[in-house]
Amino acid sequence: MTDSGGTLISERVPDARYKWTALTNTTAAVFMSALDGSIVLIALPAIFRGIHLDPLAPGNIAYLLWMIMGYRLVQAVLVVTVGRLGDMYGRVRIYNSGFAVFTFASILLSFDPFDGGHGAMWLIGWRVLQAVGGSMLTANSAAILTDAFPEERRGFALGINQVAALAGMFIGLVLGGLLAAWDWRAVFWVNVPVGLFFTVWAYRTLRETGRHSGGRIDWWGNITFGVGLSAALIGVTFGLQPYGGHTMGWTNPLVQALVVGGIALLVAFVVIERRVEDPMIQPGLFRNRAFTFGNLAGLAISIGRGGMQFVLIIWLQGIWLPLHGYAYDATPLWAGIFMLPLTAGFLAAGPVSGYLSDRFGSRGLATSGALLFGASFLGLMALPIDFSYWIFAVLIAVNGIASGMFASPNSSSIMGSVPAKLRGVASGMRATFQNSGTAVSIGVFFSLMIAGLAGSLPQTLTAGLQQQGVSAHVAAQVGELPPVASLFAAQLGVNPVENLLKPSGTLHQLSPAQQQTLTGGEFFPHLLSGPFHSGLVVVFAFGAVLALLAALASLLRGPGRVRGRAASGTSPSPRTPTPASSDLQE
Repeated sequence: MTDSGGTLISERVPDARYKWTALTNTTAAVFMSALDGSIVLIALPAIFRGIHLDPLAPGNIAYLLWMIMGYRLVQAVLVVTVGRLGDMYGRVRIYNSGFAVFTFASILLSFDPFDGGHGAMWLIGWRVLQAVGGSMLTANSAAILTDAFPEERRGFALGINQVAALAGMFIGLVLGGLLAAWDWRAVFWVNVPVGLFFTVWAYRTLRETGRHSGGRIDWWGNITFGVGLSAALIGVTFGLQPYGGHTMGWTNPLVQALVVGGIALLVAFVVIERRVEDPMIQPGLFRNRAFTFGNLAGLAISIGRGGMQFVLIIWLQGIWLPLHGYAYDATPLWAGIFMLPLTAGFLAAGPVSGYLSDRFGSRGLATSGALLFGASFLGLMALPIDFSYWIFAVLIAVNGIASGMFASPNSSSIMGSVPAKLRGVASGMRATFQNSGTAVSIGVFFSLMIAGLAGSLPQTLTAGLQQQGVSAHVAAQVGELPPVASLFAAQLGVNPVENLLKPSGTLHQLSPAQQQTLTGGEFFPHLLSGPFHSGLVVVFAFGAVLALLAALASLLRGPGRVRGRAASGTSPSPRTPTPASSDLQE
């Protein structure tokens, strides 16, 4: 078979055994990639203790933010580019190289030879390379599966793959705590044997079964997209840091320049893609309703899910667990354990919804999942700060079920709507929307939470400290510190009041009873409860709005078609060519 330019295109029909090999290998790949996006979140206290760095000291918060955000940022930027390279030069070739890069970076991460800031930079740098490998895996895994599975089983396969990706994100929260309790380097060791095995297995068993026809690299498109998205996300990251007496950095000229300049470059990218001969993406894809609205719905859900996960961890670690007798240094692990219903709900619903989408179509399931996702936010918004755990567990389980109901059908709808030769770039674009949403969500939700706290926390904290014998001068200084310090202290499993009073040495001047009260499990959570609940209401209301927008976008994707054996028993209709361009027809 040849393309319109006369270039040979290979498209072999895979055998029945090969599709399961492809599913197993790509599922392990996306699980590992997603796991490393969240496993560090819980392990951060042990990591920073291991390299002898106080991340809450002045000037060190940047290390903390980049350990959290850097991995997601790189993945968001690169997945479209490496997906396009997969379309041009072979998806399996790029995918296999990604496994090797990911494993190599994991080995180097576990042998950090430095301490302090240099140790943090070593970890951040190799995390960036690890994210490059993860991008190569993520961008091409869905395309490899779409090539390997027949249309009537594609939803099930992509559902399993998507479940593995998000399950890795959730399971990383628990695994990070367990491994870090043993040795912080084990957080990175865990990837090495798995990565080595699957790298060798991928090279030995995976083969090209889809179309690829070479082509030229769209350098200007890649540069404007990569630099533009990087600048915007870096601006969001720096916007979380205090600046000039403000609780956040959104008034920082550098932040404003990065965000505005990034958006301008992304606009230039769109203009370039409409004019070049071999674009990085096919602009005509966005004339496809299923592709466009499926990705918009996925973006809204990703923003809601990523931010919610971060807020729930702070809620558990900073307030609920200390109030229930858990020591601050134990809260990272227990927060992951208490969030297991979220993981269980997702693992239960994901494969089932993928199977059902093969039989009955994607729109109804994905739309219902988005609506249920929003309902869980409304339920969480109604909870008191010191909630009954079983109600909390039910609500986060419902949220996980809703995510599973949405994720598998939505991925199947997006990947099934594009021609075979563009599946790599389509998979990369889908992953870009998802990873960008996760990265942006932390900035958006964290900003909303800090804005909610800034109004009342300083006065509440100042008054509470003075009541326990802290001098008015020191109490006022602590109260004026940015709320981000208190939130990060809670998230890192550090006693917040002890950390805030440490620079002044005031704590040792108080009576043992006063010290016990200030550093106990009730003082700070009670102070934080009122202001934090105000922030929670804003955050969860925003999440519910995002879910409603996702449901609307999902509904607008069009009815699609029922694949495989429909309820009526009729055969699926042939694919209608996308009207955007002849380039998009199979």
